[in-house]
Amino acid sequence: MWIADQWQQYELLDCSGGEKLERWDRYTLVRPDPQAIWATPRSHPGWARPDARYTRSRSGGGAWSGHGTPQRWQVRYRELTFQVGLMNFKHTGLFPEQAVNWDFAQDQIQAAGRPVRVLNLFAYTGGATLACAAAGARVCHVDAARGMVQWARDNAKLSGLEGHPIRWIVDDCAKFVEREIRRGRRYDAVILDPPSYGRGPSGEVWKLEDSLYPFLELVCQVLSDQPLFVLLNSYTAGLAPSVLTYLLQTVIGGRFGGRAESDELGLPVTQTGLALPCGAAGRWTPH
Repeated sequence: MWIADQWQQYELLDCSGGEKLERWDRYTLVRPDPQAIWATPRSHPGWARPDARYTRSRSGGGAWSGHGTPQRWQVRYRELTFQVGLMNFKHTGLFPEQAVNWDFAQDQIQAAGRPVRVLNLFAYTGGATLACAAAGARVCHVDAARGMVQWARDNAKLSGLEGHPIRWIVDDCAKFVEREIRRGRRYDAVILDPPSYGRGPSGEVWKLEDSLYPFLELVCQVLSDQPLFVLLNSYTAGLAPSVLTYLLQTVIGGRFGGRAESDELGLPVTQTGLALPCGAAGRWTPH
């Protein structure tokens, strides 16, 4: 398991009974988590009086209660600063387990010894974008949600990266990649964080199990002649990490050689010393 264990302002305090207790800087949140199916004692005092709790509704969706937090506040990871807040569907605007992938991307870019162009697809609020920019890469950030792209731009400003070479694109990721191929633009690294399910602007259905392989074939065409890495995330519980290895080795490795690997992503749990699984990631590198 690749564990994001370098956080200072985020902490997974405990998890039990389908919920997790987290510290986001000075605020504690309780959120649902389908992986935490064990019923361990909730001995941490934070369970009794969290600043906010997200409770699912039997009719679908859910709602926050408590609201002992500001609308937005900030957390830092290394040199990066992010704004977080209470969003719909239990989200906060940041997936802290992704920090282990940010570290990987930064290490690859800094060790390359050459200019690096990164394409970040389904880029959300910009965690990977900021990490790559801070490491010296030129980044193209693409997401179909205008509000998320603006959130990412705000994060870049908070992190002192507003002057760095970042292209901010609001577009359907597949259509954008197709246009980049026609334009002849190429990238040395691609980061993909696709949803399990979604719909495009014209009603196109995206289902990860059906759409990911052809999309990865498309992405392969936008890579430069000397690609540095491809990073692929998956939150679909039924998709084993090894599937990501096979996909990357078949599509990217089939053209460029190299090596693919994958593993679960995890967050350390302070109360128990264990790690909570948080999806999976696959990484392709040329060596």
